[in-house]
Amino acid sequence: MDVTSPFNQSGTSETRRLGEAVLNEIAKVVVGQEEVLELMLATYYAGGHLLFEGVPGLAKTLMVKALGMAAGASFNRIQFTPDLLPSDITGTNVFNLASQEFNFRNGPVFASLILADEVNRTPPKTQAALLEAMEERHVSVDGKTYPLPADFTVFATQNPVEYEGTYPLPEAQLDRFLMKVLIDYPDEQEETEILKRYNSGFNPHDLVSAGITQVMQPEHWPTIRKEINDIRVEDGVLVYIKAIVRSTRSHRAIALGASPRAGIALLKGAKSLAALRGKAYITPDEVQTLAAPVLRHRLILTPESELEGGDVNQLIGGLVSGVPVPR
Repeated sequence: MDVTSPFNQSGTSETRRLGEAVLNEIAKVVVGQEEVLELMLATYYAGGHLLFEGVPGLAKTLMVKALGMAAGASFNRIQFTPDLLPSDITGTNVFNLASQEFNFRNGPVFASLILADEVNRTPPKTQAALLEAMEERHVSVDGKTYPLPADFTVFATQNPVEYEGTYPLPEAQLDRFLMKVLIDYPDEQEETEILKRYNSGFNPHDLVSAGITQVMQPEHWPTIRKEINDIRVEDGVLVYIKAIVRSTRSHRAIALGASPRAGIALLKGAKSLAALRGKAYITPDEVQTLAAPVLRHRLILTPESELEGGDVNQLIGGLVSGVPVPR
């Protein structure tokens, strides 16, 4: 079986070397989706969270699970349903008859990688339980705080076509996601390869047999964070990011533009993506690549624009093309 990854390029930085190694491992079980996988890893390295949008059956769970195995990170999947309670996510205190005291029992949120499947199917109160974890990287139960892993990352999914029985995520929670990534169907050749793999005995529930190995160790994280932090950002690129974000606040088709947090997210994501690509500095290319993923879930179109069939992705593309590119 050919599992050659499209990410094999020369590079000397530790972040790029490890990124290529992780993506090569994921490519053993995921066919195609190169751009999605690059954005997923950039989000993980940047310390952000990611919202997937796509119909069921596009390997979202498989992507995150494979990332966990390759990166040596613990993984939990939480199926969000209308009857899910906050304690079902965070955990709860259980009375111990032997010691005559309450002991905290961790919920599934205590893992490095969390797949929040169909996150918009649970009521706002339960969504809020995830909000604190995403923002503060800890959970509070009965007045006591419990820290989450240092690389805690939420990968949430939502179905773009099925809205009955859902609770749309509030703006405050959407803003906590560094990116919103759209997953599309594989092309014809990729779909043929998927069928061939399954016909040959591939089992998505047994990734060890698929040959995925751990290529990252905990001691790699200080180097990754330092390299990302040291990515050089020229003043012209900062002005470019600011201009793109501010342009969303004055467009006639946008009712709610991006906040300064969107600019910070665009900067953080671009630095992580530049490090993954083996660059020592951000170029406008990284900013343009991330403009739609970072901004699309932070903008609200006017009712008139929605009635006219306005597309937020095309709108962002037009805004970016209208901002002068720094030399």
